[in-house]
Amino acid sequence: MGSPVPFVHLQLQSSYSLLSSSVRIHELVETAKKMNYEAIALTDENVMYGVIPFYKACVKAGIKPIIGLTLSILEHEESERAYPLVLLAENDKGYENLLKLSSLVQTKEKHGVNKKWLHHYSGGLIAITPGVTGEIETLLAENKLQDAKRVLQFFKKVYSQSLYISIQRHGQDEAFINQQLTELAAEENIPLVATNQVKYLKKEDRDAYECLAAIRDGEKLHSDEEVKSKSSEYYFKSPDEMEDLFHDQHFLIEESIKIARRCELEISLGVMSIPKYPVPPSVTSSTYLRTLCEKGLQERVQVITEQYEERLDYELNIIENMRFSDYFLIVWDFMNYAHEHGILTGPGRGSAAGSLVSYALRITNVDPIQHQLLFERFLNPERISMPDIDIDFPDNKRDQVIQYVAQKYGGLHVAQIITFGTLAAKAAVRDVGRVMGFDQEALNKMSKAIPTKPGTTLKSALRDSRVLQDYLSENEARKQWYNIAMKIEGLPRHTSTHAAGVVISEKPLTQSVAVQEGHDDVYLTQYPMEALQDVGLLKMDFLGLRNLTILDHILKKIERDMNRKLSLSHIPFNDQKTFELLSKGDTTGIFQLESDGMRRVLQQLKPTELEDIVAVNALYRPGPMENIPTYIKRKHGVEKVIYDHPTLKDILQSTHGVIVYQEQIMQIASKMAGFSLGEADLLRRAVSKKERAVLDRERAHFIQGSKKKGYDLSVANRVYDLIVRFADYGFNRSHAVAYSMVAYQLAYLKAHYPLQFFSALLTSVIGNEGKIAQYINELKRKKIQVLPPSINKSMYSFNVEGESIRYSLAAIKHIGAAAMQEITEERKKKRFEDLFDFCARVSQKAVNKKALEALILSGGFDEFGENRATLLATIDVAFEHASLVLPDDDFGFGDEFSLKPKYMEKEELKIEDRLQYEKDMLGFYLSSHPASQYEALNSFYSVVSLHDMKEYASGKAVSLLVFVLEIRVIRTKKGEQMAFLRITDESGEGEVVAFPRVFEQNRLLFEQGTVLLIQGKIDERNGQQQIVCQRAEAASEAVQKLPSEELYLRIETKQGTEKLLHTIYQHFQSHRGKIPVKIYYEAERQLVKLPVHYSIERSDELIKTLKAMLGEKHVVFKKI
Repeated sequence: MGSPVPFVHLQLQSSYSLLSSSVRIHELVETAKKMNYEAIALTDENVMYGVIPFYKACVKAGIKPIIGLTLSILEHEESERAYPLVLLAENDKGYENLLKLSSLVQTKEKHGVNKKWLHHYSGGLIAITPGVTGEIETLLAENKLQDAKRVLQFFKKVYSQSLYISIQRHGQDEAFINQQLTELAAEENIPLVATNQVKYLKKEDRDAYECLAAIRDGEKLHSDEEVKSKSSEYYFKSPDEMEDLFHDQHFLIEESIKIARRCELEISLGVMSIPKYPVPPSVTSSTYLRTLCEKGLQERVQVITEQYEERLDYELNIIENMRFSDYFLIVWDFMNYAHEHGILTGPGRGSAAGSLVSYALRITNVDPIQHQLLFERFLNPERISMPDIDIDFPDNKRDQVIQYVAQKYGGLHVAQIITFGTLAAKAAVRDVGRVMGFDQEALNKMSKAIPTKPGTTLKSALRDSRVLQDYLSENEARKQWYNIAMKIEGLPRHTSTHAAGVVISEKPLTQSVAVQEGHDDVYLTQYPMEALQDVGLLKMDFLGLRNLTILDHILKKIERDMNRKLSLSHIPFNDQKTFELLSKGDTTGIFQLESDGMRRVLQQLKPTELEDIVAVNALYRPGPMENIPTYIKRKHGVEKVIYDHPTLKDILQSTHGVIVYQEQIMQIASKMAGFSLGEADLLRRAVSKKERAVLDRERAHFIQGSKKKGYDLSVANRVYDLIVRFADYGFNRSHAVAYSMVAYQLAYLKAHYPLQFFSALLTSVIGNEGKIAQYINELKRKKIQVLPPSINKSMYSFNVEGESIRYSLAAIKHIGAAAMQEITEERKKKRFEDLFDFCARVSQKAVNKKALEALILSGGFDEFGENRATLLATIDVAFEHASLVLPDDDFGFGDEFSLKPKYMEKEELKIEDRLQYEKDMLGFYLSSHPASQYEALNSFYSVVSLHDMKEYASGKAVSLLVFVLEIRVIRTKKGEQMAFLRITDESGEGEVVAFPRVFEQNRLLFEQGTVLLIQGKIDERNGQQQIVCQRAEAASEAVQKLPSEELYLRIETKQGTEKLLHTIYQHFQSHRGKIPVKIYYEAERQLVKLPVHYSIERSDELIKTLKAMLGEKHVVFKKI
């Protein structure tokens, strides 16, 4: 290193000044290191988002971090105009004041901080004027010398020896102002310092910065003329560049070093602080916790054996020694609030379910002794780290619990956690393209050229996508566009709230973190998750779980419909019907078991106990999945279980000798090598990191332990290898048990209360047409009727009505919250009598014409006995009538108006149109399907439903009866036309390909909105099924040609059947026709329908021959 560098940057914005700088912290620190800077300052605009990452990066690089803030300060109380001032923290006091000032400007004083507060928060701070944008500088530029002086004197009074005036040379006509500042400073005796405001790292990054600013302001980039007039000097200059710039006033440069030396701030990282729980007087938190646990355990466990007592005592001692008693009390308290307020809580997630204390306190719902869960996987006495209890609440109740916590500990002690939305690849390209003035078409083209697979960066896209390379090479402007996008990709764009995290703090939060406005009066921390853990704040996860909301709704529906209060704790875990449902793979709507792969596993496994579901949940991940077939074979006794040593049997028996859980690895180490469970947990963590040195060290440790316990060396080595192999695979058993319980409970409710289950499930996906259609198709397959919407009976949610489910009003297009509210309010008074009554009572503001049409076309008014075409034609008459009827006219003199008009009678809509409208309003065909009018074709042609076809192998021939949704015609390389048809039947959608020859034969048939009978072959491409069409016919014509009778043949003998059939088939050849043939085999009691090409014509000759061969009574014609 050369002599110390005589300059330090004291005014620098990072990309955490959202969309106002392109400086990335890690790049900044690397560059500063290369340039030999001994210190750098971070002064973001009004926020402290980047402070901790910046601090850590500097310390790591051996550079002194100076923490600062560019604060907006109001010119005076009545004004909304604010000017910046740069503040730097000299020490802890100063840092704390920065946290408070930033919190102030992000919560109560959004336009800027009021000058009167500055004095109160001035301790430990150095203030530097910010350059041309500052208040003093602005006044000087407006020739208001006296006002400028007054402001300067005010700041001097606040910051006395810690106020500096900055002199800047960005080539922005600053000479005049610098002259005046120098004179003022001399008069008021205030030191000067040279600064250079940094908004981008390198000079050539200016375009990226301008782009960000344009995105921020929602403007287009300025023309070249304007851009040229702006300065390019806001970059991170090297010490040499700064010395050249101020060669005539070197003392200004040196002043920056003096300021940097004044800043001696150390932020203590990694020290944990847990807030105290307000316990009753004269009780310690650990005794209070013990009392609660003992009481709770008595309520939860019928017979408290010694095992329970010992485990509870053991856990409580560890908790007390690790000083976590308050932590558990805090969690117990808000869980208790939830239980008392009827808020369903999850069974516990993550390793917390391994704790008996958590079970006794009702934080979790899994008995760790009954399910063999280990406490050390959750809290390890060998390794002090924060316990991590994540709690699931129904997603619609989560905020209520957070509100409770905020009220209990005070608003300044509880906050939600910030996260940053970043400019992802495609978003960066779109935003930059927009401000550069490219049109929508260009944006779409560029966006399409970038691959969509997760983890794609603009850099990797450029490497991998030929389309993109070609598109960019077409012109220079596109290249520039893409290059700028690469520069800003991944920069933070906006803030949002972390999905789960909540911070609770003993001291007011602003002593250790800045906050900003959140929602519902709960603040948001300015530090993201990782930084909060660095500064030692306690984080808990309050998760909103959609499945709990659904569970809750099912239980409430059962109580309402059947008058049965069912509580989750009473659901038996050995229910036959539930396991049958799971074994069929009938898992739509069941948490974690819905995927096609999971269904197949369940069908093969045929689970018979909760353990099976726990294991499958744990194994169904990349890697461990290879063990699923082994698990299944052993469960069914097809494969023998072999243990490397009999000792392993106890531990691995429940999983048929397959290591599935991390806990099993811990148990093996403890049992064979005498490890404490804490050490075993360390072993598990170490092994999963896969570092050679660690593996060898732990091997020695393990072998030594096993030898002491009298195990053979080769066995010990074998078992250790097993551990190493499974370390990655092992799943946290506590988590698997807890989540399998939710899955099982949903499956139980689906098996026993399918109506309530499906109505809650459907309600949960209102707004997602694809899901609603999927669930309704499943109901059709289960023969559960879905009743169309009804203006008098439908509610917001899907509801059970008799043995059917009534469609929701809210799930109809164009029906908003206002409409729902008014309809339900009015209906409470009395039911609607007809369309006129409805229009008279419900305002047109809530239900406009579009909404009313939607209600009619989806079947909502069918109950009044008029057809839908008539109802549609009558809307205007009804609205007209409504405007004449006086509301609530009880006086009798409105009678002459209340004569109801007549309906405008119209011919009903064609069935195709009627169903199409239903599809438009609901997202699918509800009352029936366009293809279902031709059901007669199904059995004759052995039609397969699109849903069942999924199970068929590629290459299989099938017949389909489908409705054509859309058709895409393309030209092949040879210039011939071919087509893709998107098709649907009652069970789902699919795609048919018609190659040129078939397309040519059927081009008149292939039209949107027709119902076709299609014969073809299944073809699988990239995991997607298509049907290659071989023949097609209009369903309406096929139905006309259906035969009116069938021929039945009965074959008695077993001997010589082959030969007999062969002869019969030969006779069929010469009498081909339209009559289908069925053969009944007496011996197997089996009726077989022969394929279509064996159909025959009615000929006396043939019948005579057949009767001679099979016997008079065994050849019969039946009418169809």
